[in-house]
Amino acid sequence: MTYKEIVTYIEEIPRFTRKHSLAHTREMLLFLGNPQNGKKIIHVAGTNGKGSVCAYLDAMLRAEGKSTGLFTSPHLVKMNERIVLNGKQISDEDFCEVFEETMQAVRRMQDAGLEHPTFFEFLFAMAMKAYDRAGMEYIVLETGLGGRLDATSSVEPVACVITSIGLDHMEYLGDTVEQIAGEKAGIIQPEVPVFFAQTAPGSDSVIEKTAEKEGCFCKKIGKDAYEILGIEDKHIAFSCASAYYGTTTWKLNNIGTYQPGNALLAMEVMRYLFKENGHPQEWRTALARVKWAGRMEEILPKVYVDGAHNVSAIQAFARSVPKNPDGNIILFSAVKDKEYEEMISYLCKHADAEEYVVTLIDGDRATDAHILGELFRKYTEQPVTVIESVKEAMQYVLRIQGRRTVYCLGSLYLTGMIKEIIQESLSGCGEV
Repeated sequence: MTYKEIVTYIEEIPRFTRKHSLAHTREMLLFLGNPQNGKKIIHVAGTNGKGSVCAYLDAMLRAEGKSTGLFTSPHLVKMNERIVLNGKQISDEDFCEVFEETMQAVRRMQDAGLEHPTFFEFLFAMAMKAYDRAGMEYIVLETGLGGRLDATSSVEPVACVITSIGLDHMEYLGDTVEQIAGEKAGIIQPEVPVFFAQTAPGSDSVIEKTAEKEGCFCKKIGKDAYEILGIEDKHIAFSCASAYYGTTTWKLNNIGTYQPGNALLAMEVMRYLFKENGHPQEWRTALARVKWAGRMEEILPKVYVDGAHNVSAIQAFARSVPKNPDGNIILFSAVKDKEYEEMISYLCKHADAEEYVVTLIDGDRATDAHILGELFRKYTEQPVTVIESVKEAMQYVLRIQGRRTVYCLGSLYLTGMIKEIIQESLSGCGEV
């Protein structure tokens, strides 16, 4: 099969299978030869910040001279983004080879009476096989949805990490932060150290009690563990309260005020794993270089895409938008199963913008752009423009931008579509 045919096959998997138990996933890995064995796995769950924490861990591990596999989701433009080896996306050639090996194992599974894995389970299996083929020592593993029943919970980690908890995927995980924290805390395994970001008393308590029940070392990373020093030249600077990190200033290649907390959560995992053998100055250099796609990412001059796609992420985004005397434009879209009215209300009340542009992302889950537009008009007196085509919406905001800053958010699908449009225009295959 060609690369294109393989991608099409994987994309069509949801049409003919369903989510399976962890026992089924372990059987799948067994048919693959248990590629996870012998690897040091750091397992990361949470509502917001998972991808950033994974990227920071991966960068610091490589700064320690370790070989790493990084598994994240979703991809924004290309499926290969999910499977990263030593900081580089898997090549198309290796993607095809790993697919064929995984497909052979799946056929043997089916011959034995087991069902075909889901889209996510299949890509997870491919990733583990890719990391095994490459002889990776460490694997940084992001959950897909939740944690307790997630396919990634089929492996044994050396550390469990839980980022901030918020209300998202409530139809699957529960409608309170305590219930959602319970699902995320499902990644905790007996006597495996746990590190988590302080969020709210209710969710924090669930994580702490789960860790205690499993006999785990547990560390909460509070907001008092670091201090934001300022934003300069599109970098955010912060200091750490712990003497372990010295008195130097740490910098991140990002303007999100939530990112120092994500970075310190990753740093504390590294500190535990490497203790006195760690090299914090090397971590500092590595963190300053990390660019995590789709998270307050500047894709054109003064044009940012941000993956904020739930209420708590929108709140974090609003706290990160600096006062801009030249003004801001917000380009927004959302999927149907999100609390999009609450997201819009918060944006209008807390994020300064001179104009809102609403568009329609691809897919059955997309919320009608005109419905979103009416909600913006309900909460703001600023101009609201509805343009259903994402490409035409981008052309419009760039045409009216002037000296203003553009922020595109509300859905990771929107982020991916915009990045693809920009990439095509820069490669000469289209225009914005």
